[in-house]
Amino acid sequence: MPEEKLKLEDLLGSSHKVEELERIDYVAIIGAGVMGQGIAQTIANAGLDVLLVERDEAQLERGKANLKMSMEREIARWAITQSEMKSVLSRIKWTTDLNEIPDCDLVIEAVDESYDLKRAIFKELDKIAKPETIFISNTSTLSLTKIAEITNRKDKIIGMHFLNPVPKVPLVELVRALETSDKTVEVIKKFASRIGKTAVEVYEYPGFVTTRAIVPLLNEAMYILLEGVASAKDIDTAMRLGYNFKMGPLEMADAMGLDEVLAWMETLWTTLGEPRYRACPILRKLVRERKLGKKSGEGFFKYDSEGKIIN
Repeated sequence: MPEEKLKLEDLLGSSHKVEELERIDYVAIIGAGVMGQGIAQTIANAGLDVLLVERDEAQLERGKANLKMSMEREIARWAITQSEMKSVLSRIKWTTDLNEIPDCDLVIEAVDESYDLKRAIFKELDKIAKPETIFISNTSTLSLTKIAEITNRKDKIIGMHFLNPVPKVPLVELVRALETSDKTVEVIKKFASRIGKTAVEVYEYPGFVTTRAIVPLLNEAMYILLEGVASAKDIDTAMRLGYNFKMGPLEMADAMGLDEVLAWMETLWTTLGEPRYRACPILRKLVRERKLGKKSGEGFFKYDSEGKIIN
């Protein structure tokens, strides 16, 4: 009989000899959305093999097409070569099958910001992966300790908060959960360096450093727009030229994905109760209308197929 494929919703048990993970060569990424694609590209570009897992073929094919399209735009801008793109894509295996997870040295979860979803995935992966395998969450606001408690490897759970676009941003936040071991931190620091990232170690707290600091700025820019003080274009021009930003706060929010930004704000507002994190009504309106920023072609600005603002 042919080997039965294991999906995300399946549960399997496994037994392995417990060892310390010393070298990382094969990395599994759960979730082929914008962040999963960027993380996969970054890791493959560093010469490691990647297993990119999605829940169904439609999502998988969409992720594959979007990553190729993104890299082709980089080729058009002379940022990378055709051969570099082929080399990166050759190291990424796309699948809905979890049977290869036990062969992976590291597992990175890059799905939506949902406790229930992340905990369900970690619970399943905990039964499949080798006991020495470290689990990473790309969460930007959620408690890793709460996510880790569903597993039998609490010392091997750590956060790596990548920023979008992952291949271009040289920073990653390493987030310790309550029981994350020093050994796990040491291994992941080396891994971060290997894939070209500067790691900043932070302790678990809603929003960590980057999300907690940027959200009030984005929110205030939205309120300035809502109150009619200036146009979206002029707000962004003022902040770019006045403070030497690469892009203004409204375009930045569009690039992050307005649904993601709203999710961050709601989590920070719920957990910290500070008014500065209460989402501006204009953000909620845009998300309701599915105007999610660059990924949908419209947010605070309209964008062409290459992600450039249409004037």
